[in-house]
Amino acid sequence: MDLTQLKTKQLYINGEWRDSKGGSLHPVINPATEETLCEVIQGTMEDVDDAVAAAKAAFKDWRHTRAAKRQALMHAIADGMESRKQDLIDAVSQALGCPPHITEWLHVDGPIYAMRYYADRAAVMEETEKAGHSVVLKEPVGVCGFITPWNYPLHQFVGKVAPALAAGCTMIQKPSEITPLQDYVMAEIIDAAGLPAGVFNLLPGAGPIVGAALSSHVDIDMVSFTGSTRAGIEVAKSAAPTVKRVCQELGGKSPLIITPDADLETAVRWGCEDVFINSGQTCTALTRMLVPAERYEEAVEIARKVADEVAMGTGSNDFMGPLSSARQRDIVRGYIDKGVAEGARLVAGGSEIPEGFAKGFYVKPTVFADVTNDMAIAREEIFGPVTCMIPYKDMDEAIAIANDTEYGLSSGVWAKDAEAAMPVVRRIEAGLCFVNGGEFNYDAPFGGVKRSGNGREFGAAGLDEFIELKSVQLPT
Repeated sequence: MDLTQLKTKQLYINGEWRDSKGGSLHPVINPATEETLCEVIQGTMEDVDDAVAAAKAAFKDWRHTRAAKRQALMHAIADGMESRKQDLIDAVSQALGCPPHITEWLHVDGPIYAMRYYADRAAVMEETEKAGHSVVLKEPVGVCGFITPWNYPLHQFVGKVAPALAAGCTMIQKPSEITPLQDYVMAEIIDAAGLPAGVFNLLPGAGPIVGAALSSHVDIDMVSFTGSTRAGIEVAKSAAPTVKRVCQELGGKSPLIITPDADLETAVRWGCEDVFINSGQTCTALTRMLVPAERYEEAVEIARKVADEVAMGTGSNDFMGPLSSARQRDIVRGYIDKGVAEGARLVAGGSEIPEGFAKGFYVKPTVFADVTNDMAIAREEIFGPVTCMIPYKDMDEAIAIANDTEYGLSSGVWAKDAEAAMPVVRRIEAGLCFVNGGEFNYDAPFGGVKRSGNGREFGAAGLDEFIELKSVQLPT
């Protein structure tokens, strides 16, 4: 679609497109061409007050709608996503830089499925539970503020908005300034589906202004944030005085343990591609590859070949696009230089501009060997296409290295088979684990432990985050 046709210079509040009360415009850049796609209005604190007031007023009726009505509206939204699938692909691909053919299955297909999944779970809100002489009822948590990231923007939009709608909550959605365009498509889809005014409100803007105002607002009952651990801490601090519920999906520095009995070629190839997909801008990326010492050099050579084979660009045969912004490109290049300075062996890639890419925020797929777990490249989230390969002498050491991190979002184990992997899985401190290439599952809970956040998204647990339980004590 022509993205300039989107109403990006307006806000969607209380069921209508309206001007901001003084917000400036922020350019959205195509990271593959460095050209400006369009400009998006940045909301103000006054706009936040208006959006929250609209959501608060709408909650009075929306919370009492029958589950069947919410289900029907959500299926209508999913239908709209299906009919405007190409628009969603274009919006994500052009602002993020992910090749369109990958954007379709990585960024769009799953969110459509998730919208329908939660539509069909709306009826859970009308279920009651007997507890002795009591009845336990489910009620929506209330008005929600959502702050979503730039790296999987539609995925995280639906991961918050869909269960909130199913539960009967109302919401204000703040997208990233870098990739806000799919949210505008979704606002048009939601409007066309006939969602009552004020239930969903779109309010783009800067994190320190709109994000902070949402986190601290006295009339918001819950804030759900996806982003860096640093920013998540600030969100929690802002939310604390109003004692609102906080759900956070934060950073990661996740390990992939390849066991001695694994198919090494398959495991290493999958592990590298897991890091390189979406240009390494994935919070669950398994960026620390732990390999048996006796097969370490063999694994390093496989990784080098995989990196050298990666096709870069945004064409139909390309695997890895640019980084999302010039700032992110520079951060990743800085980490690559730091890895070299720390003494890691640069096997593939590097911080130089890739040949043939004078334009665009591209970084070479990079592999480091001889990495120790005390290096910055092994401890800090790089958020780029950089794999760190670490040898281990036995499984106890592998587990110790895997768990020696402040993060606990994701992990991976590649073993002879799934049964052989499970004893290793149980020893890893992480909220999720990918075994022998298992795929992401929208039916299962997603979230981390330690400094990777709290709460869960997707699956039945994703709906639970938006539910308050009321215990009714009946006479005996």
